[in-house]
Amino acid sequence: MARLFWLSDEAWAALDPHLPRGRPSKPRVDDRRVISGILHVLKTGCRWRDVPPEYGPPTTIYNRFNRWSLRGLWQRLFEKVAATGEVPQELSLDSSHVKAHRSAAGGKGGSGRRRSGARAAAAPPRSIARPIIAAARLPSR
Repeated sequence: MARLFWLSDEAWAALDPHLPRGRPSKPRVDDRRVISGILHVLKTGCRWRDVPPEYGPPTTIYNRFNRWSLRGLWQRLFEKVAATGEVPQELSLDSSHVKAHRSAAGGKGGSGRRRSGARAAAAPPRSIARPIIAAARLPSR
């Protein structure tokens, strides 16, 4: 079982005032659990439906993330954190945190040399579309 991530009391105290308040209808899943679940998904990269049940129903976690994203909540929270001038270690991001497709490491081609721009311009066109487009741009007589 994966280790669960829970917001600290200090982090929750900073976030809670900025969260939208729902209409008093049926009981909601606790926002602290939901945000912890959202952060779990973002940190681990798991699918929404694979969120541990301790965070609440996966559909609730996804729906709140989506709804709050559309309302701009995450942007406002980021701006509040950025306005303090401090960047917590949890928010620092470098290339080691960015996920890429497993085939993204290699590029097309190989170690072959590329033609220079002058040679490419002097070479015959690779496509028939280029001469046709060039001819269409010539002034008519």
